[in-house]
Amino acid sequence: MRKIFFSLLIGLLIFTLLGCGGKNEVKEDKFRIGIVTGTVSQGEEEFVAAQDMVKKYGEDVIKHVTYPDNFTKEQETTIANIVNLAADPLVKVIVIVQGVPGTAAAIEQVRETRDDVFFIVGVPHEDPAMIAKYADIVLETDNLFRGVSIMEQAKAMGAEKFIHYSFPRHMSYELLASRRDKLRETAEKLGIEFIEVDAPDPLGDAGIPGTQQFILEDVSRQVEVHGPNTAFFGTNCAMQEPLIREVLKNKAIYAEQCCPSPYHAYPGALGVSIPSDKTGDLEYLFEQIKIKVAEAGNTGRMATWKAPANMAMIWAATEYGVALAKGEVQGVNYDVLQKKFNEAVGGEVQLELLKGTENFYLFVVDSIVF
Repeated sequence: MRKIFFSLLIGLLIFTLLGCGGKNEVKEDKFRIGIVTGTVSQGEEEFVAAQDMVKKYGEDVIKHVTYPDNFTKEQETTIANIVNLAADPLVKVIVIVQGVPGTAAAIEQVRETRDDVFFIVGVPHEDPAMIAKYADIVLETDNLFRGVSIMEQAKAMGAEKFIHYSFPRHMSYELLASRRDKLRETAEKLGIEFIEVDAPDPLGDAGIPGTQQFILEDVSRQVEVHGPNTAFFGTNCAMQEPLIREVLKNKAIYAEQCCPSPYHAYPGALGVSIPSDKTGDLEYLFEQIKIKVAEAGNTGRMATWKAPANMAMIWAATEYGVALAKGEVQGVNYDVLQKKFNEAVGGEVQLELLKGTENFYLFVVDSIVF
């Protein structure tokens, strides 16, 4: 009798382990989405957008991690953070914005043990062909088109000259360099003088403070030389707040940010506070920005996109990931991605493939002038 009892007990344990699964088994109705962004100091918008998704779906569904501020020198940390996300068998989709150096290597490493994780990468810093090879979907603003639209917007606001702030590291990125070239080409067609100015790299020895101090000092110098009908553009997020502040003070022209969005640097630069009951209320923010610009006497000479670009990438990519995890969509689906973007920005988004790719999508949103 005792022998029969132990045989039944062992059989029950085996059934429990095999039938019900160990602790790493994934239930079909449970999933998680990983989101990788910069910190508040390097990419506040992406960080906030990721937290929006955490609030919407809960910490049990959304796992948000960050890459280091000095991501170029700390690629191993970026790789480790992404690989650690994928170590959770419930993680079915990983959204990475921005796709800093090390992203492709991280995806390749994850693929060695898991081929079921779907990667969506926004704002890639690595070669477009390479990241498109490793990621399932790649998202970026249409920088070539922006090379035309930014300059046309500057012209419409009265620009006679155009200052382009950047640094060698950014100009080594194919898409950013191509946009610079298109800006120069469009400026020539419109009769605008295109001026390149080297700024300190925020990942250099002086860090972000050094870059921002340069912008704070240089805009006034440039306006003194070239006049107030000069448009200013910077390729780095850390530049934007001092750039907006100084452009407004000098009554110059500002067509849009590197990552166009009403939330990007405008509130901080203009001292606009957003009450908790107005969070996410774009019309409220537009009105507050217009008031500040008018008070400074620069109405009609500052603009941005009607919706936040990098935030829209995270919102749309996460919602696409949820649909994937629930089985509502399979693989890469243009129509569903377009729908998720439209819902994210509350309007129509122009979305199209980068030539020569099948999964690298470029998008643009209409502008608003303050």
